[in-house]
Amino acid sequence: MTSGIHHVTAITRNVQDNVDFWMGFLGLDLVKQTGGFEDAEQLHLFYGNPEGAPGTLVSFLVWQDGARGRAGLGQVTEIALRIPRARIGDWLTRAMQHRISVEGPSREFGEPVLRLKDPDGIIVKLVGTDIADGGWPAAPRGLRAVTIWSDVPEQSAAFLSQFGYQTGPVEGAVQRLVSGRDALDIRDATGFVPGIPGTGIIDHVALRVPDLAAINAHRDRLAARNLHETNAHDRKYFHSLYLREPGETLIELATEGPGMTVDEAPGQLGRVLMIPPHFAARADDLRVMLPQFARPGEERRPMRDLPFVHRFQQPDDPDGSVMLLLHGTGGNESDLMPLAHRIAPRATLLGLRGRSTEEGVARFFRRISMTSFDQDDIRAEAAAFDAFWQGAMAGYGLEAGRVTVMGYSNGANFAGAVMALAPGLIRRAILMRPMLVLEQPPQVDLAGVRVLTLTGTRDPYGTHAPALNDWLTASGAELDACAVEAGHELSQDDLTAAQDWMERNPT
Repeated sequence: MTSGIHHVTAITRNVQDNVDFWMGFLGLDLVKQTGGFEDAEQLHLFYGNPEGAPGTLVSFLVWQDGARGRAGLGQVTEIALRIPRARIGDWLTRAMQHRISVEGPSREFGEPVLRLKDPDGIIVKLVGTDIADGGWPAAPRGLRAVTIWSDVPEQSAAFLSQFGYQTGPVEGAVQRLVSGRDALDIRDATGFVPGIPGTGIIDHVALRVPDLAAINAHRDRLAARNLHETNAHDRKYFHSLYLREPGETLIELATEGPGMTVDEAPGQLGRVLMIPPHFAARADDLRVMLPQFARPGEERRPMRDLPFVHRFQQPDDPDGSVMLLLHGTGGNESDLMPLAHRIAPRATLLGLRGRSTEEGVARFFRRISMTSFDQDDIRAEAAAFDAFWQGAMAGYGLEAGRVTVMGYSNGANFAGAVMALAPGLIRRAILMRPMLVLEQPPQVDLAGVRVLTLTGTRDPYGTHAPALNDWLTASGAELDACAVEAGHELSQDDLTAAQDWMERNPT
């Protein structure tokens, strides 16, 4: 019977730090990078041995700068990787050389263990086992175990035993289940807090099954017993079935094949960003929206700690120009990247995330009603943007005169406010569906500032656009005010007008 761990999936908030740890420090291979199969705007990375074999895979969903979760009941809380027993000392030295905090060696179930944490705080254990020593340096050789926290440990253990695991030894509050390859450690965490999803959390563990027929058999058996709701999926690289064990930990059953070589040749795994087939129509946009990273040893852009969460997207042949993007209500730093890339294919894109929130969604300033806004918040956020701008120009070596600010809705309104409160900062702007949000805009000199405003003829807020246009003109800006056949949503006419304006106003 096929048994054992297929892979473990966790969530990271920083793709570059994640790659640096799992590839750079641990030495695992990046064997697949793909858009998420549920949410294609979410990057999914798989690390493992060079072949991407089941049993060696650790994967991460990238929630870039996302909210942190909390480890607790109903979660996998630790990942244990297998190394040769004689290499415990080498890994201890390596961790200290990389300034990674490490505990141990200690002993768990008779094996020497080093405990450390990845950049997201996920506990990673390096476990010395009796596998052959292939020399040093060498990456861990696969998954040794995972630890599951449960407040019904006996029920959790009994449920998981049906997937090829046998009852093993007990150590303290941990019941070990063993297969021919690895182990599941069920910790009695009764009384502990429930886990909360988010970054720095292990989402699920996947267990190995031979094929799709086995997936269907498990699904039918569970359905017949009316025990658990299950969801089956085709993940291209394997078929899977999701379910929850009695302690509420998410468990996936995953088939041995087709495997990671189904769309990349052996030796070339993980080199190309893949897009799931059912998102093929959005492939070009997704390749622009998904976060970029550098492999160990590759040139990279050091990211600065600035007032706004931000993300760069650099084309293959950048021309030195930059488009700084300000999203609308409920958007994020990547929303406008596909449109900006179409407008200026060779521009480096710099997307910002608004810091004000309204019912859990991001904005650049708070609103009181649909047409009145928190004036103090606008001024405070404009000052923060000024600081961001100065830091970005110096820290990233950007040329202010080659930066075009493009904003949509709330982002466009914010850009207009910044031009009033920090005149001369923004020198080029494309404002889509903007309105004047300052109740008493100051008299400023915007001579030499070039602005395109795009108003929708059916936009219910369009009646508020002329006030901004009048103020821009009175302030001396070089204004192109265009109306497009659209509502508040963006249209093909916006793209055409912006492309034309950029051609007539090169950086």
